[in-house]
Amino acid sequence: MEFSRINQAKAVFDDIYVQDDPRSYFSILGDLDYMITDVAEPVIRQILSAKASSAETKPVVLDVGCSYGINAAVHRFPLTFGGLRHRYARREIKAVSPEELTRLDRNFYASWPDLGLARFIGLDVSAPAVRYATRVGLLDQGIVADLESQSLSAEDARIIRPVDVILSTGCIGYVTEKTFGKLLDATEKKPWIISFVLRMFPYDALEKTFAQRGMVTEKLGGVTFVQRRFRDAEEFENSLATLAAAQIDSTGLESEGLFHADLILSRPEEDARAASLEDIVTVSSGRGRPIAPRYVHVESDDGLRVTLEP
Repeated sequence: MEFSRINQAKAVFDDIYVQDDPRSYFSILGDLDYMITDVAEPVIRQILSAKASSAETKPVVLDVGCSYGINAAVHRFPLTFGGLRHRYARREIKAVSPEELTRLDRNFYASWPDLGLARFIGLDVSAPAVRYATRVGLLDQGIVADLESQSLSAEDARIIRPVDVILSTGCIGYVTEKTFGKLLDATEKKPWIISFVLRMFPYDALEKTFAQRGMVTEKLGGVTFVQRRFRDAEEFENSLATLAAAQIDSTGLESEGLFHADLILSRPEEDARAASLEDIVTVSSGRGRPIAPRYVHVESDDGLRVTLEP
């Protein structure tokens, strides 16, 4: 009920998640400078690297609220939300049918080197979004279910069983501890849970659910992650009022017109004792700022070489 009340402060974008392809998703969220996918990716990569170091095979990530598989896209390939937004804004892309776009996108993603540290499966209530993400090859498998009101089917439980990491970059607030409890009950091991949570949503009930399963929850201190601009004055004012009611200071953050999220990591107690969240994650500012061409290292047959990347 608390999440439902808080969500009344936010704009509703339900329509963009039920299309057969992500063109509306990129257009509408892109117009609001949506960036959580891009700013979260370097941190997700660091956490997955720490998780992968103790695994013999690539970890399996379950992206909760996966929509069109964008987290998988920016993790696996040298792509960004901003770059994909421009791709889908081209008039040539706008003119094709959803079926043709799916075919084009399957070839588009297959043309990039896969730099991912993990395999991705997805969970979402939107059948069209999950269908697209699996058909173009961003997700190995997809599950369509509303676990707030439904139980996992036997087949979905089988898919979730090997999950090593559960990822959320924006679904907390729409899903609760009910969903996460069902997911954890279906996994054969205790996964790491990476959550980027808007500051207006409390995490207490989820943390309690994880603690009951022997998991420790840490929040990365001293840093927040921008999600997007507020859509209008009403969303801005309602969100600030919601934060104030929760005694959360929005000065310099949401008061500047942007949604901010915290990074929260929940893990088995023995993993948290081995290395704290601060030990495995570092955050650099300035990632999203326009910059001139820069020098980077690239792998070649002769080893690392220097190149100028635009």
